Amino acid sequence: MAENVNNVPEQGSEMELSEILKIRREKLSKLKEENNNPFAITTYERTATTSQILENFEELEGKEVSIAGRIMSWRSMGKASFLDLRDATGKIQLYIKIDGVGEETYNAFKKWDIGDIIGVEGEVFRTRRGEISIKTHKMTLLSKSLQPLPEKFHGLKDTELRYRQRYVDLIMNPEVKESFVKRSMIVKEIRAFLDSKGFLEVETPVLHTIAGGAAARPFITHHNTLDIDMYLRIALELHLKRLIVGGFDKVYEIGRVFRNEGMSVRHNPEFTLLELYEAYTDYNGMMDITEELIRTVAMKVLGTGKVMFGETEIDLEKPFERLTMVDAVKKYAGVDFSTVKTLEEARALAKEHHVEYEEHHLKGDILNLFFEQFAEEHLIQPTFLMDHPVEISPLAKRKPSDPDYTERFELFIIGREHANAFSELNDPIDQRSRFERQAQLKSAGDDEACDIDEDFINALEYGMPPTGGLGIGIDRLIQLLTNSYSIRDVLLFPTMKPVKE
Repeated sequence: MAENVNNVPEQGSEMELSEILKIRREKLSKLKEENNNPFAITTYERTATTSQILENFEELEGKEVSIAGRIMSWRSMGKASFLDLRDATGKIQLYIKIDGVGEETYNAFKKWDIGDIIGVEGEVFRTRRGEISIKTHKMTLLSKSLQPLPEKFHGLKDTELRYRQRYVDLIMNPEVKESFVKRSMIVKEIRAFLDSKGFLEVETPVLHTIAGGAAARPFITHHNTLDIDMYLRIALELHLKRLIVGGFDKVYEIGRVFRNEGMSVRHNPEFTLLELYEAYTDYNGMMDITEELIRTVAMKVLGTGKVMFGETEIDLEKPFERLTMVDAVKKYAGVDFSTVKTLEEARALAKEHHVEYEEHHLKGDILNLFFEQFAEEHLIQPTFLMDHPVEISPLAKRKPSDPDYTERFELFIIGREHANAFSELNDPIDQRSRFERQAQLKSAGDDEACDIDEDFINALEYGMPPTGGLGIGIDRLIQLLTNSYSIRDVLLFPTMKPVKE
């Protein structure tokens, strides 16, 4: 059993694969016996990258360069071979001839494999077919690949393998790497935008003694020294608002949060969240900054405010629509909750329209259930959904004109929530009563309800100025700006169930 002509394993049985693995390990053992152990090499000096050579060919033609990368393909023609070498910036062809590197080196090189990482010194030239290449004079094996690369990794039926073995996915699919380069650029531009607006980036604890700041089921861990259970944070909110109380006017944090909930194309148990808080503004100010931030980042990274998601063009350049939750339900479900005065009326409407609710749900909860069932999927172009009922907004300030609703919005694009923001509740008495209702829901079995955060209430009692707060799911925003259907496509290492041996 041997590898095929290009040193790539044929699709076959596990026995054939195990034989290939055995052969590669035998090659490594032979190298070590000959005192040529590639893993003993600690450094390699490079003078250029593949992209620099390709972009500056006229300047570099005929000059010597030193590059390093992975062998991706191999075409042997007796006393000459053509290899494709890929580094972090791109791919270039190597021309290796027996009289160019010497017979001994050439014979040794013929025993290398696709996937091996090598260093190359040679002259930059263009082949008769016009391809920019390197005429190799010296070659060094820098790392031995003991696992064969798949022939068509992107085409594997088991798509989860790409997420489990992201390192192979990145090797075989350069476009995947580009998505993650773009991710870093997006986060960088978000920081640049907020810094330019005078916001201060801060860091807050990941381990919390209570679960708060959002309606979500937390991950629970145990601190041995303190002998207490602790929670991985589900939000950044409550600590950031403590800083507003302390005198910081504009703060933000970009960090990982953790929610022990279901998984989908939009949900991963750990994800990246941006939260920002600004004193002396409200949810209208947060709408303005949200719209400007997303539009600016798109223009900086993509060069346009019009982006494709699947087959749909999303226009981030025109003003975002603003729509109340009551109006959305009236528009898409034909039900006007502004005329609904009692819980009994809301329950009757839910039964009439086949909206399932639970006994603890109040009128505002049922309004939200109507929105989720009938309206959410229709909000394709950027839409600020405003004025949520107080029952589902325990941290938002009530609307002075209608205390049953709050100054809160969610930004919906392609039927998905991308941001959530409030005029922050700064009344400690009202905050306590809402926390107490959450605690009652938790006692009744709602494991997504918040705990009572006594220290946060204590902070509010010292006085927090009128404040606007905003949270943006970074991963969903990156999905939108990279046209990625699944959140797993924008997470380098998404959460996966372990494969049993």
